[in-house]
Amino acid sequence: RAKRGVPVNSVADVWANVLRQLGNELSQTTISTWFDETEAVSIHGNVLTLHCGNDFKKGYIESLFMKNIRSALRDLFSMDFQVTILDDDEYEALEQGEALPSDGPFSTDEFTFENFVVGPSNKLAYAASRSVAASPAKHYNPLLIYGSSGLGKTHLIYAIANAIRRDRPRSKIAYSKGDDMTNELIDAIQDGRTGELREKYRKADLLLVDDVQFIAGKKQTQEEFFHTFNALYESGRQIVLTSDRPPSDMTTLEQRLRTRFEWGLLVDVEPPDFETRVAIARTKAANRGITLPDTVATYIAENVTADVRQLEGTVNKVMAYKDLLDADVDQATVRRAMKDILKAADRAPSPEAILDYTSKMYDVEIPVIQGTQRNRDAVQARHVAIWLLRSMTDLSLDDIGKLFSGRDHTTVLHSVRTVEARIQKDPSFAEQIREMKTNLASKA
Repeated sequence: RAKRGVPVNSVADVWANVLRQLGNELSQTTISTWFDETEAVSIHGNVLTLHCGNDFKKGYIESLFMKNIRSALRDLFSMDFQVTILDDDEYEALEQGEALPSDGPFSTDEFTFENFVVGPSNKLAYAASRSVAASPAKHYNPLLIYGSSGLGKTHLIYAIANAIRRDRPRSKIAYSKGDDMTNELIDAIQDGRTGELREKYRKADLLLVDDVQFIAGKKQTQEEFFHTFNALYESGRQIVLTSDRPPSDMTTLEQRLRTRFEWGLLVDVEPPDFETRVAIARTKAANRGITLPDTVATYIAENVTADVRQLEGTVNKVMAYKDLLDADVDQATVRRAMKDILKAADRAPSPEAILDYTSKMYDVEIPVIQGTQRNRDAVQARHVAIWLLRSMTDLSLDDIGKLFSGRDHTTVLHSVRTVEARIQKDPSFAEQIREMKTNLASKA
């Protein structure tokens, strides 16, 4: 809704009011010079579409004045707007009813940079993603974001897609999950459509692959992806990947692909700290029309420590209690909503239990496991204990390091990766680790 006193009867009126607002910041000479060939096309929801037939002026407006336009729209409507400027070809396609490309699972207002809560654990990944969205294939190509499930990797690549779709509406965006690529390839081979599949991915301006680790060990999928990667990279197209681990830990990934994944920028996301968890809980609640009291937000953040999706699920459940049972948003309601999560947390083994069990399994005394001895048994027990602590508790890398003679997080991470690599290569060791986790969980 426009502010009182501002007549808004059509998209032309909106644009005329925007230009008047710009007059408070820019000279009339600037406005007449750069905006004289720009016209308003449509306004739908909070998206204003413009047309400028002069490519030079269009580029100049996009680089210098887009913030001013959005600010003017915010002042007029008291809400944030997206602004798209079409060139002649894009405008003609729109007039002819041609659908713009780039539909996909990211086609939602939920996954934007504005809705992503930034903290120390994801700050670099967020900054790199924004840079890629602003200048595709200019700085970080490929961009690979890695980390455990539920920490926001998919949100970031969807946000990249949504930003590029907004600012470059004619861009072709291709999205797939790693395991889906294999299934697509199998179907394409069976149906004789491999050429069509290649066209889909190799003509994209932006390729997004979620959970790319799933193509590791699948020879034909890796072969196809290798050539697709080369075609896109060599033609200056942006590639963005997510994974649950860095390429160096994908033990069954072909070396030539591992090398290419490392050409650009690797960034990790870790579990959010307490302050970020509080901010996430409040943001997720606000997006659903709930204001969380400080005590409630703090309670959620204290009990959901490792997974952003769990935080969001908790807020959704609180919303359900509020809407369906007319319950107050208080600590008692949140405790009911979190009952299953709290039970799972209560079943987690303590660090002391993990160290004691590892000591008995490997017949190595706990002080030796925590110490600095480098004999084979001590090192193996230490690596396994660290991996179990990382996978079965919410301790940070630094917190785990303090249990082992003050080791830093880099050394702890090395132990985790060493065990994960061996799990991939050694089935008997993987089975032993699974059994240890099962036994520890049952005793907790």
